[in-house]
Parts: sequence; C-alpha cells; structure tokens
Amino acid sequence: MPLNPQVQGFLGTLAAAGAQPFHTMEPAQARQAINMLMQMMPPSALQIAGVRDTHIAGPAGELKLRIYTPNGKGPFPILMYFHGGGFVIGDLDTFDSLCRETCAGAGVVMVSVDYRLAPEHAFPAASDDCLAATRWAAAHAVEINGDAGRLGVSGDSAGGNLAAVTALRLRDEGGPALKAQLLVYPVVDADPDAYPSMTENAEGYLLGRKDMEWFFGHYVKDPAALTSTSLRPIKAESLKGLPPALVITAEFDPLRDEGNAYAAKLKAAGVAVESKSYDGAIHGFYTFFSGLDVGRQAVDQGIAWLKKTLVA
Repeated sequence: MPLNPQVQGFLGTLAAAGAQPFHTMEPAQARQAINMLMQMMPPSALQIAGVRDTHIAGPAGELKLRIYTPNGKGPFPILMYFHGGGFVIGDLDTFDSLCRETCAGAGVVMVSVDYRLAPEHAFPAASDDCLAATRWAAAHAVEINGDAGRLGVSGDSAGGNLAAVTALRLRDEGGPALKAQLLVYPVVDADPDAYPSMTENAEGYLLGRKDMEWFFGHYVKDPAALTSTSLRPIKAESLKGLPPALVITAEFDPLRDEGNAYAAKLKAAGVAVESKSYDGAIHGFYTFFSGLDVGRQAVDQGIAWLKKTLVA
C-alpha cells in the first residue's frame, strides 16, 4: 500500500520545517524535538474527572506518576501507561493527550509513569521503575479509586517494550496478575538484521534504523543486557500464561515485523491475541490520533479492546 495521504502530508510538513532525524541530535535536543512534534497535534477534547501527579518510592529514589480518573463511579479498572521515546526521550506531558483520551474513552484509571531515561539511567532502570509503579498501583488501588483485580499494562514503542517486559516479569516474579497488555508498535528485540521492515523502512518515515541504533546505544551500556528477556521479551523461553494482548503495528515502521512476530509468538503460546498492522501508517501514528484519521482508528480499536478485555 502507498503512504496514507494524511501521513504523507504530515511528513511533508515536518520536512518543510527542517525536522532532523533523532540520531543526529543530542538527547536534550531530541527531547525538545519530540515535545514540539506532539504540540503540533490538537489536544484530546474528552473530559475526565481529574488528573493529579504523585510521587512514590521507586527503585532508585522518588518516582513520579500521573493519575487520570474517568467520570463516573468507581472503582475503575487500572491501566498502566509507559510512554514511547526510545528509552531516551518523552515524558508525562508529551503523551498527556493520549492518556486523557484513553482514560475517558475506556473508562479506566490511567497511571502514567515518568520512568528514568537513558543515557543518564541505562538498562534496566526503566524496566525496574515500570515494574515498581505497577506493583504500587495494585497495592494502592483503593487510594486511586481503582480495582486491583482489573489491572493492565500498555505502552507504545519503547513503552510497548516496557509493557511486554513488565507482563513477563510479573508472571515470573510474583505478580500481581494482569488482565490485559496493549502493545503499540512495541520494541521487542534488539536485532535489526532479523526483520525485513528494519531495512525496508530504514529512513524517511519519522523513525529510522539509525534512530533505533542511537536509542539502543544510549539505553544499553552493558553488552550482557542483550541476552536479557527484560530487554528482548521475544526471546523469552515461553510466553505461556501472559495476559490477553492487543498488538498494533504500522506498515511503514521499522518495528513492524518484530511487533507482528511477537503477536504470532504470543498466539502460538496460547495467549488470546488480537493484532492489526495499519496500512499506510508510520511509527507514532497512534499518538497522533488527534491529527491523523488512521491514528484515530487505531486508538478507537484500542479503547474498544480495553472495554471488552479489561473493563468488562
């Protein structure tokens, strides 16, 4: 399929504005760039009951969370959200609109995690923070008007990695149990040569192969990490017993094939899986839901899936 016309226009706008690839920047510059990119999109128009920031004791000090509460009477299902950005960029504000939209649309308490970023904090800092935050949400469900028995994880890109890894670690490291994992174009491996999409979509579609190498270069400082399933969940010996999953990928995304491969491996392990690769879409399209119709379709799919998997 060709590029979606709206997506093509969006890429043209970025090119005309002089947008540079992430791998050509310093981390601080890239962080500013992703925030400017997200500001190009209209904010969520849906109303929710409230948003508050809180701090908890994390594995290496204070850890910031942002809690979104939907309208209505709880307790509500709890959905953890781990933002994208290659483990290097992004923050609570960058993905605020998506969290509001999902909170309101699905009727869930969203807990967005301000996990530590590389290169200041290399692997496994981000994973450790996300695991700790998920356990905190389960233990403090009553305080946030949530239901610990209906707990899910979600994330996009690097956040999809953190969601998949958190599901694995909870299964293997004493829980709590999860009811759902929503994985949007997740990073699940660290071998670019294993996936044709990494070559087919190496450049020209917002995220490129060199960008992925740049992100991993900041996140992974110890080569021994490359053997860890807390970095590469697709290499887990077994995926049995993991919660139901929705895996969303994009046609013109370097991560397309590994996301689809993970969905297939989950399904082969007996996990209830729904998956869809969106034609004509690029990496990031899900978070651009307010400006791209194809992103709107994907977010609607995610919300509908949450309603029947986590909320029901």
